[in-house]
Amino acid sequence: MNYYIVIPSHNEEKFISLTLQSLVEQTVLPKKIVVVNDNSTDKTEEIVLAFAKEFAFMSLVNKTSEAIHLPGSKVIQAFQKGLDTVDENYDFIVKADADLIFPSHYFETVISHFKSDEQIGMVGGFAYIEKNGDWILENLTDKDHIRGAFKAYRKKCFQQIGGLKPAMGWDTVDELLCKYYNWKVVTDENLKVKHLKPTGANYNKTARFKQGEAFYSLGYGLFITAIASLKLAMRKRKPLLFIDYINGFWKAKSAKKPLLVTAEQAKYIRNYRWKKMKKKLI
Repeated sequence: MNYYIVIPSHNEEKFISLTLQSLVEQTVLPKKIVVVNDNSTDKTEEIVLAFAKEFAFMSLVNKTSEAIHLPGSKVIQAFQKGLDTVDENYDFIVKADADLIFPSHYFETVISHFKSDEQIGMVGGFAYIEKNGDWILENLTDKDHIRGAFKAYRKKCFQQIGGLKPAMGWDTVDELLCKYYNWKVVTDENLKVKHLKPTGANYNKTARFKQGEAFYSLGYGLFITAIASLKLAMRKRKPLLFIDYINGFWKAKSAKKPLLVTAEQAKYIRNYRWKKMKKKLI
């Protein structure tokens, strides 16, 4: 199976060489790697160009956007910029972050999953962070969720869900829409990806309200948002974030911001979330 990787990057000189080295050492190499240099002021561009000179399947695309790093919109706009430069001769497309180290068999294993079942629409592993010299699971999400840092999409699935939404919540709505269209999402605990930079390390302070806005945009409703907000705040060990998330939800609701999904999809999402909650309670 042919696969392309698109990597949005902004001031990643500290880590991007490690990411790219892990990709060029894959047991099954990608056909294309596109790194989108989004307004970097460090040596990101220089590092990527050095790799691109050595590996013909790698290229650099430059993009200029606002310097502020808000989750969701900035990274997906950069991803789309890179996606626009490639053809559609791929079997699956990968959105990857620039601060990861992939195990060498990562994409060989992803391919084996896709080949095992044509209804599998997305595949991914798990993120691990370094703590006191050990690599431990970055336990911010349920184990049936693929982190936004490394998403692999079968082409037909990617096209059916309409690509990626340039807003916070994109890496949740993509999976929910996969399920809405009867695709399967597969996570593999044997695929351990080293995440070199803590999630949200560069987010602006105003980003904390964006999570609540994202819950609103998914059509969750207040009660599901409250449960999801409390759960996430506790996982981050910052209980007061719950208040920020709820405030973000109410701000989006009061402003009547558009949802990322249709009314029918929002109804499906709420029912899906309720079923998951009931299952855990039982």
